[in-house]
Amino acid sequence: MSLEFMTLAMFGTLIVAITLGHPLAYTLAAVATLFGLIDNGFMVSALFNMFVNNAWGLMNNYTLVAIPLFILMAQLLDRSKVSDALFESLYIVLGGIKGGLGLAVVVVCTVFAATTGIIGASVVAMGLLATPALLNKGYQKELTAGIICASGTLGILIPPSIMMVVYGGLTGMKETSVGNLFAGAIFPGLVLAGLYFAYIFIRCNINPELGPPISKKEASGYTAAQKWAMTLKSLVPPLALILAVMGTILAGVATPTEAAGLGALGAVILAFFNKKLNLTVLKESAFATLRTTSMVMMLFIGGKFFSTVFLSMGGGDVVADLLIGSGMNRWLVLFLMMGIVFIMGMFIDWAAILLITVPVFMPIAMELEFNPLWFSLLLCVNLQTSFLTPPFGYALFYFKGVAPAGFTMMHIYRGIIPFVLLQMVCIALLCIFPQLVTWLPGLFFGA
Repeated sequence: MSLEFMTLAMFGTLIVAITLGHPLAYTLAAVATLFGLIDNGFMVSALFNMFVNNAWGLMNNYTLVAIPLFILMAQLLDRSKVSDALFESLYIVLGGIKGGLGLAVVVVCTVFAATTGIIGASVVAMGLLATPALLNKGYQKELTAGIICASGTLGILIPPSIMMVVYGGLTGMKETSVGNLFAGAIFPGLVLAGLYFAYIFIRCNINPELGPPISKKEASGYTAAQKWAMTLKSLVPPLALILAVMGTILAGVATPTEAAGLGALGAVILAFFNKKLNLTVLKESAFATLRTTSMVMMLFIGGKFFSTVFLSMGGGDVVADLLIGSGMNRWLVLFLMMGIVFIMGMFIDWAAILLITVPVFMPIAMELEFNPLWFSLLLCVNLQTSFLTPPFGYALFYFKGVAPAGFTMMHIYRGIIPFVLLQMVCIALLCIFPQLVTWLPGLFFGA
């Protein structure tokens, strides 16, 4: 069989298996096993040795220790109800302007994203907390769904992000180390949050019926000093935790793994001061951390098997020759790679997309002389759309699971369309102004 046919057959088999609903981690490993045996003449021992070496290499990757620590931090913060107090204060501070409650959701999710990075926790927490308040004030269902789903996905991009940890551990390059990725993702994450903020503000001012303000009586029940005190009281603790985690990384005091440990300790302290720290919370957080970490690592192992077999049989060269050897402009090649990632995001989990595409696309980006850190952040911003794009956007189903009666999937699908377009605008801005990605890493790490 020709190499081109094997490449096409391997991806085709993967897509069919995923469409049939098989678990992704085991599907990746099974497809890798099948085509690995075909490629090496059914030498089982050779393929087994290759898989063992890959799995052992992953287990020895010190950077990946940050994953369970960041997940534990997120679980503890979710149960300590840090976001609840912040939303309640911003409800009063911003609620009096058109679209104010929607803006409050964006601010809370941005802060929450910088402390947790777990999409499910953000979307579910804000879905339960903010949806009744938005609907009670007359917000359109589509806008409500779009605000919560899109803002809740900021956690996958704004550091500390599990995706960045996985990406850094996957590439093993100095340019795309976890520290550089964290620094490079700060401005793109804030730009995206700013685009959401501007869109909600402008749209609700054009059509106030979509997002009316709260009553003047509610808004005027507090003095300016009281509003400032409420906001600072709820905002300072999570900001202190963000500073402890990101500050130590950017200052070069701690590695991302050490900072993750510090973040987990900080989450325990916040839970204690919020009077939410007890044996039940610790047990539930530890169990959820174990379950999520196991899922991520199984995906990592399955994806690593798949990419190793794919590259060893020459599939990466086939794709590279197809894209580079075609004579297309390098920006058109970049557009095609981003388009492939976007389409994959409609059907496949972000971790699997990383594990499948990065080993293939990163060498192509380097060959085309794109900055590897800039290219990586473009891909990561693109991957955020995978949580919002139908039919399998996880954030959509997280929200549907906690939405009040009356919300249909069509309400949610229509609501996220403008926010997916804003994510495309963010990618365009990063292409036009690459310094949004490269400036901070250059400042802190000389990248």
